[in-house]
Amino acid sequence: MKQEQLVDQLRKKDREALSYLYDHYADAIYGVVQRIVGQNDVAEEVLQDAFMRYWEKIDQYDPAKGRLFTWMLRIARNLALDKLRSKGMKQQGKSDSISDNVGILDSKLYTETVTDPIGLESALKDLNEEQRFVVDKLYFRGYTQSELAKEYNIPLGTVKTRLRAAMVRLRKLIVP
Repeated sequence: MKQEQLVDQLRKKDREALSYLYDHYADAIYGVVQRIVGQNDVAEEVLQDAFMRYWEKIDQYDPAKGRLFTWMLRIARNLALDKLRSKGMKQQGKSDSISDNVGILDSKLYTETVTDPIGLESALKDLNEEQRFVVDKLYFRGYTQSELAKEYNIPLGTVKTRLRAAMVRLRKLIVP
C-alpha cells in the first residue's frame, strides 16, 4: 500500500489501515522506544500509546513536512521521553531491586528485535564519525539536541549543523 493511500484511509478512520500500519511499523517503532525506555513492558505501553496517538492525530500529519514513518517516529520518541521523565519512572528506578535489574539485563540479551527494514543502520556507516554519533544519540538513544550538547560538551549549534549534514547525506543515500 502506498503511503498516500494509507494516510487517506487512516484519515477516514479505516481500522484495516490501522492494522496495516501496525503490522508494518510496530516492530521498528518498538525497537526505538525500547532503546529509549530500556524496559519491555514500558516500551509496549508507549507503543500502544503511540498508535493511539497516530489514530487520533493523523489529520495533523503533513506529507509536505516529511515521511509518515518520520512523523510516527517523532511521536513515539517524544512519548518515550515523556515516559522516562515521568514521576512514576523516576520513582521506579529508585526503588528497583538488584534482582529486577538483573532480570532486565537478562531479558535484553534474549529479545533483540530486528528493526531496520529500510537499511538505516547500514546507511549510517556512510556518515562521518561526528555525524553518526549525533544521529545515534538523537534518534536511537533518545537525547534531545540540548541534552546531547550539554552532556558531551558540544555547542548546540554544532549539534544542529552535524545533524543537518547527516540528514542531507542520509536523504541522498536512502531516497533514490
